[in-house]
Amino acid sequence: MANPYKTREGGATVTVFVPYDCQNHCPFCINKQEYADTTGFSLEKICTSIRRMDAITPRCDFVFTGGEPMADLPSLQVMLDCIPTTHRVFINTTLPVFPDQTQEDVLAFLTRNRGKITCVNISRHMQKYVEESPDELIGRLPVPARVNCVLWKNYPDQDLPAFVERWKGRGVSIQFRYDYTDTTPENLYREEGDRILRDLKKYFTYKGLDGCRMRNGYHFEYDGVEITYHKTLPYSTITETGPDGVTYDILYDVIIKQNGDIHSDWTGVMMDVPAYEKVVFEPDDQHWIERC
Repeated sequence: MANPYKTREGGATVTVFVPYDCQNHCPFCINKQEYADTTGFSLEKICTSIRRMDAITPRCDFVFTGGEPMADLPSLQVMLDCIPTTHRVFINTTLPVFPDQTQEDVLAFLTRNRGKITCVNISRHMQKYVEESPDELIGRLPVPARVNCVLWKNYPDQDLPAFVERWKGRGVSIQFRYDYTDTTPENLYREEGDRILRDLKKYFTYKGLDGCRMRNGYHFEYDGVEITYHKTLPYSTITETGPDGVTYDILYDVIIKQNGDIHSDWTGVMMDVPAYEKVVFEPDDQHWIERC
């Protein structure tokens, strides 16, 4: 670590890579390569790291990703059981069902954990890349849900209204996502030439923009459905010198890898965990920039 750590009040979001793969092959997924060799993956070590992050920042958010968190519900339950209810918990999932895991199994799992799960973020895209569980299942979920849709390369913009219509009445919001591997500090807030923003403004009612150093969200509404266009940088550490004259590594995300290692960035940087125990907190810089 070059500099002492700083993060927002509550602590950096802790993203947990589950120690088992999915059967999907989404073309824009950069995580798939991490599951090519499962040597060293450890549920036990991940749980140890979850408990350590809870001890340092007992009110941070946890996000489960992969892989596919809901491909192994017993293992996901073990990890969830490590997290006290002082934390918000999010699950990034395709909401899979298969011969050994029915819709009722999924609903029973979510019902059992509805006091702990804040939201499930369900991947659904305008081009179909994976075998999807029925849309009707999403309308039955006992926990809050959001549909995540990556608008990748030459997406069919004329189909945007129909995609949103698909989710009306199912109690979900929609987040359209930019390909964050192409995001830079220079284009994070650049609106000129942003095809996605242009298309969304053409079809939906613009409501405003919120954001921070690292990510932002353009908000829209369509016939009662809440829509966000999300952009984020492909890393999670920003180095700045504070008013106290000290240069800090400001962390937005902490990552627990499949083997339990704790990283301070998406780019493979190992965290100095004892140093993070002395982290300096600052007010959350996420704020409304524009409201309509």
